[in-house]
Amino acid sequence: MTAQTPPTPPFRDRQLPFAKRIDDLLSRLTLDEKIGFLHQFTPAVERLGIAGFRTGQEALHGVAWMGPATVFPQAIGLGATWNTELVRRIGEAVSKETRAMRARDDRVGLNVWSPTVNLLRHPLWGRNEEGYSEDPKLTSAIATAYTRGLRGDHPTYWRTAPVLKHWLAHNNETGRDVTSSSVRPRVLHEYDLRAFRETVEAGATAGVMPAYNLVNGRPNHVSPYLREHLRTWTDEDLLVCSDASAPSNLVDSEHYFDTHEEATAASLLAGVDSFTDHGTDSSKITARVRGALDKGLLTESDIDTAVRRQLSVRFRLGEFDPEYDPHAHTLDFDTPAHRALAQEAAEQSVVLLKNSAGVLPLAPDTRIAVVGLLADECKLDWYSGTLIRRSTPLEGLYERFGAERVEFAEGVDRVRLKTSAGTFLHVLEADADDEVRGAEGALDPALLAGRTDLPPLTTDPVGTEFALVDWGEGVLTLRAPDGRYLSVADDGCVRASADQPGGWVVQETFRLEPHENGHLLKHIGTGHHVSVAADGVRVAAAHPETFQLMVVESGEDAVTRVTAEADVVLVVAGNDPHIHGRETEDRPTLRLPEHQERLLRAARAANPNTVLALVSPYPYAVDHADLPALLWMSHGGQAAGTALARVLAGDVSPAGRLPQTWYADDSDLPDLLDYDVIGGRQTYLYFEGTPLFPFGHGLSYAAFSYADLATSVTDDSLHVSFTVTNTGGVAADEVAQLYTRAVDPSVPRPRRELVAHSRVRLAPGERTELSFEVPLSAFDFWDVARGGWRREPGPYEVLAGASSEDVRLRTTVVLDGEASAPRPVLRRGLDAADFDEQSGIAIVDRTRTAGDAVTPAQGISGELVYRDCDFGNGVTAVTAALCGDGAVDVSLDGGAVLAVLTSEAGDDASPYDYATKRAGIIAEGVRDVHLRLRGPVRLAHVGFSG
Repeated sequence: MTAQTPPTPPFRDRQLPFAKRIDDLLSRLTLDEKIGFLHQFTPAVERLGIAGFRTGQEALHGVAWMGPATVFPQAIGLGATWNTELVRRIGEAVSKETRAMRARDDRVGLNVWSPTVNLLRHPLWGRNEEGYSEDPKLTSAIATAYTRGLRGDHPTYWRTAPVLKHWLAHNNETGRDVTSSSVRPRVLHEYDLRAFRETVEAGATAGVMPAYNLVNGRPNHVSPYLREHLRTWTDEDLLVCSDASAPSNLVDSEHYFDTHEEATAASLLAGVDSFTDHGTDSSKITARVRGALDKGLLTESDIDTAVRRQLSVRFRLGEFDPEYDPHAHTLDFDTPAHRALAQEAAEQSVVLLKNSAGVLPLAPDTRIAVVGLLADECKLDWYSGTLIRRSTPLEGLYERFGAERVEFAEGVDRVRLKTSAGTFLHVLEADADDEVRGAEGALDPALLAGRTDLPPLTTDPVGTEFALVDWGEGVLTLRAPDGRYLSVADDGCVRASADQPGGWVVQETFRLEPHENGHLLKHIGTGHHVSVAADGVRVAAAHPETFQLMVVESGEDAVTRVTAEADVVLVVAGNDPHIHGRETEDRPTLRLPEHQERLLRAARAANPNTVLALVSPYPYAVDHADLPALLWMSHGGQAAGTALARVLAGDVSPAGRLPQTWYADDSDLPDLLDYDVIGGRQTYLYFEGTPLFPFGHGLSYAAFSYADLATSVTDDSLHVSFTVTNTGGVAADEVAQLYTRAVDPSVPRPRRELVAHSRVRLAPGERTELSFEVPLSAFDFWDVARGGWRREPGPYEVLAGASSEDVRLRTTVVLDGEASAPRPVLRRGLDAADFDEQSGIAIVDRTRTAGDAVTPAQGISGELVYRDCDFGNGVTAVTAALCGDGAVDVSLDGGAVLAVLTSEAGDDASPYDYATKRAGIIAEGVRDVHLRLRGPVRLAHVGFSG
């Protein structure tokens, strides 16, 4: 007798649609097994032959945290290319390397947490390097291209499953888990949601990750917007993955809920499907879910919904159909094509900001002095992979111009540190592996410990000469002659052990603090001072050593020594991605650090033919009046140096464009926590000052003319065409940009707004026609008076040109729309957050689950204006939903106070205990309503009756 083959369970039957297969698999899982699926590290279900699964693989500009991989330019550098097809190819390469790396290391995940879609509203945000642009249209275009590359083009099976970060209105690291972004409805719909929406609607997104912050007083991990907006944009099951430790923050730091069971249940019900918390230990999250079930806060059906979304992603990734997965045998890793693509991306990201007197490109026989702290660096950021190969600007120039034509000075201050005993800090020679931090791969590089296999520093009569760099605000690094940075490991010893500054808490930065006749050397990571002990140099809470700083050679002297005889000086300045601007740390200023300003001044004084190349993911406020040429690029990945050298030599005509405004001074910036881009006149959309360099700016070695602008309007689109001609002498790319502007809006609208762009390559004399189809919905705005989108009828300017300020062609079109109407306050009243103008107001949560209210931002007073409120034939009473202590003064058209509504909170009152207060008022016709809030009162709604 032959044993019968057991029937194939439906979830393994590829002839069935995924939805039915998931239904079947869900029905076979026990409740405990399903609960296990809710943690980032999902365990295997061996009885069903289901493997373990991990959500989350960092892949922002290459596969990160898992060892060597191709490293592309930082995300903002990709944004600076304005090239969606290039970015799609990069996404494709990254996803292929992800598959190839997983084939040899199953810790590598296919659910990639990338791209970052947060808008670069504020240039001091520490994570500026992770985003693409301040503009929602450009951000969504680049993000959509990257996700399409990550996803692959197979109709059924995805190469990787991208998750967008970080939902929502997240632009500050300072207090990021406890601060609330106050986002008015117009900013929410017209700005912050747009980039996410357009990317999700493009169909290559597997999910999103909520951000650490709160929006309008409510943590993003319990945001109703996940349900009200995100999940309405697509029919696909979207997987929402929490950010690391954010579920615990709901109780531990935000104190939004009293218990973790409540917080976990609220997150799950809001739409979080996978909980990233407590590393690989899932026991705490699963215990919280079980506790929530026991208390009736969740049902098994709620858990099924979340598990279904994870399974949907896993089926799309081909996990359950390995023999039919077209990506299963992808082995493309560090291929010649990927190397060439990394170089192409770096070249296309370079932005030529200024080029007076034709200094660039450089002639082949140019004698170059290259100086600066970034001149011989290829820096990596927190979300980089480990370099397989690298090219610094110095190496690129050697390669392109020949080492005999290039002189180099880094510009560090070379110092010795003398102790109170008259000896000097000394680095002992050591025989140790040339270990690179993260080379072995780490699921969480924050857990990488400092090295202890090298001897601690000691002292001797001569000492070691260190390279000292002041990165700004007094934050220093000290590097030994062998290239290793002074660092502190868990044992408190100071060693020359780090290849670069890095780590979740950087252990390679110090401060010199004046003390008596010398300085104390404070280690920033531990907060302790350096002391000299019998067993070596260490940091300790007591007995700090007093040092004399002995300068052997200043950076300026080194720069002067090599620059005077050069034809051109190239100063390469910028930032270290782990210091003064990174995840957990916002930038303190737009200015270059003083150390680098000193080097720039020294170079300029020695040789007026000085070119500044800024290598950084941030804009800077630099005085370029005396500089003939200025370039910018982000940290450009493994081919950055080669790319920069080829641009300087003219092998490549620069065509990168600024993806965000460069402001002239810190005083041009709003407060970091002011998220009202409309009221605060922020970004190129609303900024009314004069920028240092405008959004979209970038020069070329060629010249381009624009002509033949034509427009036509159909039922749902505006069709625009114009021609671009290369009138220069070299082949080059041009980025043609199309903007629109409402000519006579009834509410504040953008000064101009990007609606389309195209990067094209043209030979000398070549002409091309560009055509764009702009949906008429691009002209809509969120009308708070009606709580929906509206297009105003009337004239709109159409602007074509080379930047947001370099407009070459313009015309006006007249569009149909819906005329404005007064607010029907008798019927609808006024939702407090639907204001037209505000001063000193913060939007807060009306309840923990839904709705908005307003309150004075500082708890003292704030003003609100609601325009064109229609009182009809008249009203005699006003009501307000209030809680807390304080009062609301009501006036019309800015006149005298006509009514006062007062709220008093009881001793045990909740911030959600609203009561309706009533007062008399006489009003008729169409008037502007002004409200003044006094004290820490919350206002949710105002009504009028007659």
